[in-house]
Amino acid sequence: MKNKIGMNLLLWGTEIDERLFPVLEQIKEIGYDGVEIPIFNTNPEHWYSWRKKLDELGLDRIAVTINGPGESFISAEPHERKSTLERNKLALDCAMILGSDLLTGPFHSALGVFTGSKATNQEKAWAKEGLWDLAEYADSLGIKLGLEYLNRFESYLVSCSDELLDLVNYIDHPACKIMFDTFHANIEEKSLTEAIKKIGDKLVHVQLSENDRGTLGQGRVEIPEVLEALKSINYEGMLSIEAFSEKLAAANIWRKMFDSEEQLVKDSFAYLQRIIKL
Repeated sequence: MKNKIGMNLLLWGTEIDERLFPVLEQIKEIGYDGVEIPIFNTNPEHWYSWRKKLDELGLDRIAVTINGPGESFISAEPHERKSTLERNKLALDCAMILGSDLLTGPFHSALGVFTGSKATNQEKAWAKEGLWDLAEYADSLGIKLGLEYLNRFESYLVSCSDELLDLVNYIDHPACKIMFDTFHANIEEKSLTEAIKKIGDKLVHVQLSENDRGTLGQGRVEIPEVLEALKSINYEGMLSIEAFSEKLAAANIWRKMFDSEEQLVKDSFAYLQRIIKL
């Protein structure tokens, strides 16, 4: 496999600003090809300096965003659905400035917001309406959406590959695609291989993440199996390593699982390089 390897910046928390520029330099020095950049600050002006720094380092970039409470395409409140669309259009504007041709993440609905029931047909219709409009705007910018499903404890609109495939097929827009996160898949799928093969050519981005969100290769996720499945569908996108720590409060990780961020980044990269070459 000749896929580029990336690192998700959420390992260092949610304050995504110029203080992370030395981290970008470190990531590049270790050997990574790119980074995943969370778009929480939707002011486009914030990202010009990031574009310049990434270009200087020669790092590819993938934009990722998340909608929180009060930001849902499936809200029963029309004004919330409208403001969610506008918020995510701004995230696309930021992605364009960064130079990313993807906006990925579980922005189909609000993280951690539940009704106590399964998704209704009306909620799916609202999702289609909002995400179609967002995909149209993305397409005008030369960007594709990579929707992500989360596990059942974090989201209820879609929580497995079958449900997300159904949603993307329902939306039926050429700019609306799928990303795959092994952490969630490890919880929800009976077979990671079969899930990847089902997604097929709709797959535009992959996050490799351990079951404990720690160092790649030190958990229970069968990463070699995932790589073989990706090879079987001729996946050519980035392989992005995603790990979290206490710095990301939303992940609820309150124990130390690695010596330092630098060590995790080095060890995860070395592991992935080793198994890719097997």
